[in-house]
Amino acid sequence: MSDSKFLRKTVVTIGTFDGVHIGHQKIIKRLVTVAKQNDMDSVLLTFFPHPRMVLQKDANIKLINSLEEKEQLLKNIGLDHLVVNEFTQKFSRLTAEEFVEQILVKQLNAAHVIIGYDHHFGRNRSANIEDLKHFGEQFNFTVEEISAQDINDVAVSSTKIRNALNDGDINIANSYLNYNFILSGTVVKGKGLGHNLGFPTANILVEASYKLIPKKGVYIVKSVINNQTVFGMMNIGINPTVNGDKQTIEVHFLNIEKDLYGKNISVSFLKRMRDEKKFDSIELLKEQLQKDKLEALEYIKHVE
Repeated sequence: MSDSKFLRKTVVTIGTFDGVHIGHQKIIKRLVTVAKQNDMDSVLLTFFPHPRMVLQKDANIKLINSLEEKEQLLKNIGLDHLVVNEFTQKFSRLTAEEFVEQILVKQLNAAHVIIGYDHHFGRNRSANIEDLKHFGEQFNFTVEEISAQDINDVAVSSTKIRNALNDGDINIANSYLNYNFILSGTVVKGKGLGHNLGFPTANILVEASYKLIPKKGVYIVKSVINNQTVFGMMNIGINPTVNGDKQTIEVHFLNIEKDLYGKNISVSFLKRMRDEKKFDSIELLKEQLQKDKLEALEYIKHVE
């Protein structure tokens, strides 16, 4: 959460921007460009928890990015400030004028707001972009409308990315994201099953309960650890061959043998190799892991 007040004038956009995908990137680049042209700071105002988690008690909503992942992605595009306002029942009851005066004007010092043509805000989402333009005249900021086509691209992309990840279709997800889907977490101790199989793994605990986890299966992934790009095979699943009953996320890195316990790492998804499968014996599982390793090594030869 940020309570920071801005001394410099700002160019602001508002939204969830989950995924920071190809449609979002277009809007953020426009925001950054306008800010630079006018010697202002670029600001994305977002809310956490997700409004649906608060107003509809929808704890099952899954998001493409954790807050930390989103912040890094936006920084990479050139955004100056991600401002996260805590979304509460009390906040949801702000009138449109209170929201504009307290948040946009007093907190963010907005001089220009870039917003979707269908944006609604204030208590019960009662105000629209025309109301925002009137408030702009009252409080001395201008409003720029994002077209219906651009807004539609954003909405369609988010839905397609979530569906693709749930189906394990990493190629489709990555094409809409315009980067490789990321999972971030802390490496924790597991049961040592991978080590016993000759494939030691890093068990990743994803602390953000709202983070979307792709379909169970085996993936080729990469990470940057100690400034070194490393590749690996990730298994998302319950390890049915050894009677596992709890979903884990485990990575066997192919070119690093460091102790990673306690380390926070981000892993990018490159390709899905296969479904998780229950094998009739440990030996058959080992054979499959060897095949997976050969496939992964062959694949990463062609990765830049």
